[in-house]
Amino acid sequence: MAAQLAVARTKQRSRHHRWWALVFLALAQFMVVLDGTIVNLALPRLQIEMGISDATRSWVITAYALAFGAFLLLGGRIADFWGRKRTFSLAAVGFSLASLLGGIAQQPWELIGARALQGLFAALLAPAALALLTVAFPSGKDRGTAFAIFGSITGVGAAVGVLLGGFLTEHVTWRWCFFVNVPIAIIALVGVWSLVRESKAHGSTKYDWPGVVLAALGLGSLVYGFTNAEDGWGAPEAWGFIAVGVALMVLFVVVERKVKHPLLPLPVATERNRGAAFLASFLSGAVLIGGILFINFYIQIVLGFAPFLAGLASLPMTVVLIITAGLVAKNLPKLGAKIPTAAGPVFIAAAMLWLTQVSAAGSYLVNVLPALLLLGAGLGMVFVPMQNLALFGVNKDDSGVASALVNASQQIGGSLGIALFSTIAVAAGGGGSLAALSTGYAAVFLWAAGIAILITPIALLLITIDRKKFTGSDGDTPIVHLG
Repeated sequence: MAAQLAVARTKQRSRHHRWWALVFLALAQFMVVLDGTIVNLALPRLQIEMGISDATRSWVITAYALAFGAFLLLGGRIADFWGRKRTFSLAAVGFSLASLLGGIAQQPWELIGARALQGLFAALLAPAALALLTVAFPSGKDRGTAFAIFGSITGVGAAVGVLLGGFLTEHVTWRWCFFVNVPIAIIALVGVWSLVRESKAHGSTKYDWPGVVLAALGLGSLVYGFTNAEDGWGAPEAWGFIAVGVALMVLFVVVERKVKHPLLPLPVATERNRGAAFLASFLSGAVLIGGILFINFYIQIVLGFAPFLAGLASLPMTVVLIITAGLVAKNLPKLGAKIPTAAGPVFIAAAMLWLTQVSAAGSYLVNVLPALLLLGAGLGMVFVPMQNLALFGVNKDDSGVASALVNASQQIGGSLGIALFSTIAVAAGGGGSLAALSTGYAAVFLWAAGIAILITPIALLLITIDRKKFTGSDGDTPIVHLG
């Protein structure tokens, strides 16, 4: 009897520890997502103080998203092979140091370089955190609840980043948008180091360095080409870099098919259900990261909201996103993945179409608020099944690279979205008047609507998982279930 009680106490203590581990892992994910948006509200004031040109300012956002997306696959592999806890620890320290560099930057190139370093360490941190979560919650209802909490961090962190960035910029200084990461990283590091055991994949630990180089150069060339298109789509710097980027990405796929230890095992990405998740992540990233940036520009520059008030103006989207994600998560076993993934983009596209009516004489209540409510609902529908599908049926040794791919596709979509939308805004808006800026933003929102709605046919055609698979009975299925 005593032995049975001891075993029961041990199990209870282990369960208690892993829920605390979830808190610290989620905190790290929150920080990574936070930094994707926290600078958005600071950008107009930051641009003036540091003398950054309009052509260069988007790189403050893009440098983070591009480095994050380009190196996430490598980060996933390093986490799998080197050790997930060890990788998490190194990344947390590196992220905090990069944040310090950003906070003390005096020149634009120093700031952009620090953002790129943040993205690089985030590419190690994010897949390590999700892989550790997968190990800590191997099966059952607890796993579903843990993934529901962790998955909701994506939307919440992005929205809180906007609010916190506005508050710090207006009431302290934009530099605290970087300094705030240091205590968060330290708390997450101490917690994970104390509560989480080390884990790693078995077998070969060789890295696909040709794949790393091709992916980084290809994606960088694509983003740089779209950015240069601000000077006109006929510019050689635009089409030349875009063509080179496409060629390098094609070569990347060829290499991945042939090497023994690919950076991206193609079966992970090409299984149709997971492929739907990655495509949805890519397209939603373009709309989320790129589109919200221009919503913030309209609220601050055209409507004249102060940074913190602009952050508060984004809260309705956050509230609706949290409510919608919770409802979808709770009902996912009944709904399956296809229905919310196909329906969500309709709401997102409707939000962007509503925003095409923005003007210099517009108002927040009429032109922005209804769109934010629709956007929150749509994103909440897409995020939950997307995270589940991305890890559905993945071999445990590939959990790091699979979790990296869903984040990478979103960040890559975001960096390409920012570059493309910046070009569209300049081409459509022309001069610097508020009316011209509004015209440019409206063109961006129209393109964002077209990109968002592409997710619906992808979901309808590619997602085939029987909703019974989402009951949580399969230990390899990260089911989302609240309650």
